[in-house]
Amino acid sequence: MVSREQKRAVLHEKLQLLRSVTNSNALNKTSIIVDASKYITELKQKVERLNQDIESAETSSQQPQLPVQVTVETLEKGFLINVFSDKSCPGLLVSILEAFEDLGLNVLEARVSCTDSFCLQAFGGENEEEGDMIDSQVIKQAVVRAVQNWSESNNDG
Repeated sequence: MVSREQKRAVLHEKLQLLRSVTNSNALNKTSIIVDASKYITELKQKVERLNQDIESAETSSQQPQLPVQVTVETLEKGFLINVFSDKSCPGLLVSILEAFEDLGLNVLEARVSCTDSFCLQAFGGENEEEGDMIDSQVIKQAVVRAVQNWSESNNDG
């Protein structure tokens, strides 16, 4: 039979192992067990958060992602609009230019590359006849909307 001293030594050894696994600084048995319980609760919360992250990633991957980055900077006399996609986007330039036209934005200078990727850098000025100031966020939203419409029309066909 195992003596009481041996049982106590084995229990002490297991508590020390539990203490080290849970990064507890406690010295007595009760505190080590309380720390281990808190550690298990934290681990359960982490698992729950990770499962939620996985679920949201799966949900967002099922929705069509816009493959395009859009930035708009306000300059002294106009706007600098950058649109970039790491893949070629046939027809996207037309959609974006139509969005500019709808806003009354004149493209004063533009550089476009459509070979392996899509890159548009356009300097636009407001139509002086209209007189209203256009906000950079309005331009960005219009370009993003044009990209979404382009993306939807290309996914349907």
